[in-house]
Amino acid sequence: MGCCGTAKVARLSAILAAAAIAAAGWQPTGAQLVNAGRFEEALAAFEAALRTDPKSVAANNGAGVALDLMGRYREAQPYFTAAIKASRTPLEKALAERAMAIGYGFAGDCGNAEKLERRAFQFYVETQDFPNAGDVADEIGRLCLDAGDFDRASEWYQRGHDQGLQEPNISPARTDLWDFRSAHAKARIAAQRGRIAEARKQTEKARAILDRGRIPDQEEYFPYLQGFVDFYSGDYAEALDALNRASSSDPFIQCLIARTYEALGDRERAIEFYRRAAAATAHSVPAAYAQPFARRKLASWNLIRP
Repeated sequence: MGCCGTAKVARLSAILAAAAIAAAGWQPTGAQLVNAGRFEEALAAFEAALRTDPKSVAANNGAGVALDLMGRYREAQPYFTAAIKASRTPLEKALAERAMAIGYGFAGDCGNAEKLERRAFQFYVETQDFPNAGDVADEIGRLCLDAGDFDRASEWYQRGHDQGLQEPNISPARTDLWDFRSAHAKARIAAQRGRIAEARKQTEKARAILDRGRIPDQEEYFPYLQGFVDFYSGDYAEALDALNRASSSDPFIQCLIARTYEALGDRERAIEFYRRAAAATAHSVPAAYAQPFARRKLASWNLIRP
């Protein structure tokens, strides 16, 4: 059978499968609706689940996520609080606390995010889960950096580095990972403080760590660092070149590319990338900064409703 015949069979199979799903009354889950950017419908799905099980951790978290992604941050907080209270294990509680902290990140509230993350951080420290303790510390460091609290960000990134290195029998590659993350963070903090020479020094340190060849999976984060430092030093053409080699799916990078195009006077391309960032569906640390920023920018240009 040729290509066209195969395509017709595939289309017919898809139609039959869709008909079978519809006949069975299948509905997308709240999480699937969030991933599709259908936040209002997702919220309705989670609220329906909560009418059956008000103490559902997943449904409470899901409702909070949907509301955050709609920009309704205060309305999201009671759902996250309910998820934390309903958590059945210390680990589940720590994960719920991290979700609520990211929600505060969407609202640009580093102080309240820190309170939640500190609890999760302490749980991992007490259970001697040093890699996760380091991850949580870096998480709050990033949220605070994006909120403009450079001192608090610096303190938490240092804690993340120090906790990560406490991993028993840590390998040279894992040591390089924490050292690379530290240099990466220090460069970004210095760049935002306007200390460009220090930012470039830390960038060079990060490059030297990567050149040892023990953490090749971290290479993808280096163009982002280069672009970030170049942007804050005013080298917009260089920033754009580097950022175009970074992850194209990261909403923070999309937003930074948009800001770079805007600085270069290319409003059309800036709008394109702001729209991408504004359409983020992930309840993640990068999206916590990028999605609200992009939405505010587009609203200021009367391209979307505030």
